[in-house]
Amino acid sequence: AGVDILDLKNPSQGALGAWDTHDLIRAVAFIGDRTPVSATIGDLPMEPETLSAAVAATAATGVDFVKVGFFAENNGDGDAQLCAQAIGNCERGAARLVAVLFADQSPDFSLLGVLAANGFSGVMLDTADKTGGGLRHHLESGVLARFVGEAAAHGMFSGLAGSLALGDARPLLELGPDYLGFRGALCGAQDRRGALDPHALAQLAAVFQ
Repeated sequence: AGVDILDLKNPSQGALGAWDTHDLIRAVAFIGDRTPVSATIGDLPMEPETLSAAVAATAATGVDFVKVGFFAENNGDGDAQLCAQAIGNCERGAARLVAVLFADQSPDFSLLGVLAANGFSGVMLDTADKTGGGLRHHLESGVLARFVGEAAAHGMFSGLAGSLALGDARPLLELGPDYLGFRGALCGAQDRRGALDPHALAQLAAVFQ
């Protein structure tokens, strides 16, 4: 379908539910060098050791990008800065780190500088609660544009996601993000746990041409 990145996650296990590492290894081998592969580490507590271990294990599968959720409601005993430092120091080979902040959890944009200083290549805005409305329901365009601009100022690429519909694509592209992320809008009956719909993929691909 000409997608730029394949992002592998298990939607039945949460916003950033993780694939089994053995399945990730098989997927990376199957995809080869045809397109970059991204994978999530799961909806994990904000504990430095837990996150850094999960990042290292996911990176070892050979994926190109490892996505880490910074959940405001899942703080555990750590904090975001300590977690960013631990992740930045873990063994990840050639995999690039992507932090995910959540539009429905009052995201702290001051964290962007910390992420950049600890080796993160990119940062995304997503939604944690997939039943509570899409990205644009939680944050207005001016705030989203500021996020995109601040990410670029820190030398990171930016992505916008979170229950996006086909109609969200053009307004969000006007804000200048590097990536947009879709799942539910590309599935049959727009059920994010369903199979991908080739017709929906073709419709979305046409918007980007």
